[in-house]
Amino acid sequence: MNKYIDCVGEICPIPVVRAQIQFKKLMPGESITVITDHSCTSQGLRDAFYNYNCSITVEEDACIWSITIKKLD
Repeated sequence: MNKYIDCVGEICPIPVVRAQIQFKKLMPGESITVITDHSCTSQGLRDAFYNYNCSITVEEDACIWSITIKKLD
Protein backbone atom coordinates (compact mmCIF):
# COMPACT_ATOMS: atom_id res chain seq x y z
CA MET A 1 0.00 0.00 0.00
CA ASN A 2 1.33 3.42 -0.92
CA LYS A 3 0.08 6.60 0.72
CA TYR A 4 0.53 10.02 -0.87
CA ILE A 5 1.33 13.31 0.86
CA ASP A 6 0.69 16.40 -1.26
CA CYS A 7 3.22 19.02 -0.22
CA VAL A 8 3.09 21.20 -3.33
CA GLY A 9 3.60 24.78 -2.22
CA GLU A 10 4.90 23.82 1.22
CA ILE A 11 8.49 24.50 2.22
CA CYS A 12 10.78 22.62 4.60
CA PRO A 13 10.45 21.47 7.25
CA ILE A 14 6.71 20.87 6.68
CA PRO A 15 7.14 17.99 4.15
CA VAL A 16 9.72 16.31 6.38
CA VAL A 17 7.52 16.54 9.47
CA ARG A 18 4.45 15.25 7.61
CA ALA A 19 6.48 12.35 6.17
CA GLN A 20 7.88 11.39 9.58
CA ILE A 21 4.40 11.35 11.11
CA GLN A 22 3.03 9.10 8.35
CA PHE A 23 6.10 6.86 8.30
CA LYS A 24 5.47 5.87 11.93
CA LYS A 25 2.05 4.51 10.86
CA LEU A 26 3.44 2.28 8.10
CA MET A 27 3.82 -1.48 8.29
CA PRO A 28 6.99 -3.04 6.83
CA GLY A 29 6.76 -3.09 3.03
CA GLU A 30 4.41 -0.11 2.87
CA SER A 31 5.48 3.26 1.52
CA ILE A 32 4.62 6.92 1.36
CA THR A 33 5.21 9.25 -1.56
CA VAL A 34 5.76 12.94 -0.93
CA ILE A 35 4.78 15.13 -3.88
CA THR A 36 6.56 18.50 -3.88
CA ASP A 37 7.57 21.38 -6.08
CA HIS A 38 10.69 22.22 -4.06
CA SER A 39 13.88 20.46 -5.10
CA CYS A 40 15.45 20.82 -1.64
CA THR A 41 12.76 18.59 -0.11
CA SER A 42 14.38 15.44 -1.51
CA GLN A 43 17.65 16.19 0.30
CA GLY A 44 15.79 17.20 3.45
CA LEU A 45 13.98 13.86 3.46
CA ARG A 46 17.19 11.92 2.80
CA ASP A 47 18.84 13.70 5.74
CA ALA A 48 15.86 13.21 8.06
CA PHE A 49 15.45 9.51 7.24
CA TYR A 50 19.16 8.66 7.25
CA ASN A 51 18.90 6.43 10.34
CA TYR A 52 15.47 4.98 9.52
CA ASN A 53 15.12 1.44 8.19
CA CYS A 54 13.86 2.54 4.77
CA SER A 55 14.67 3.02 1.11
CA ILE A 56 14.16 6.32 -0.71
CA THR A 57 13.63 6.86 -4.43
CA VAL A 58 13.26 10.22 -6.16
CA GLU A 59 11.60 10.94 -9.48
CA GLU A 60 11.29 14.36 -11.13
CA ASP A 61 8.93 15.41 -13.90
CA ALA A 62 8.34 19.02 -14.97
CA CYS A 63 9.66 20.45 -11.67
CA ILE A 64 7.47 18.17 -9.55
CA TRP A 65 9.33 15.69 -7.36
CA SER A 66 7.89 12.39 -6.15
CA ILE A 67 9.91 11.06 -3.23
CA THR A 68 8.94 7.55 -2.18
CA ILE A 69 9.97 6.28 1.24
CA LYS A 70 9.49 2.55 1.75
CA LYS A 71 9.60 1.03 5.24
CA LEU A 72 11.83 -2.03 5.25
CA ASP A 73 11.50 -5.09 7.47
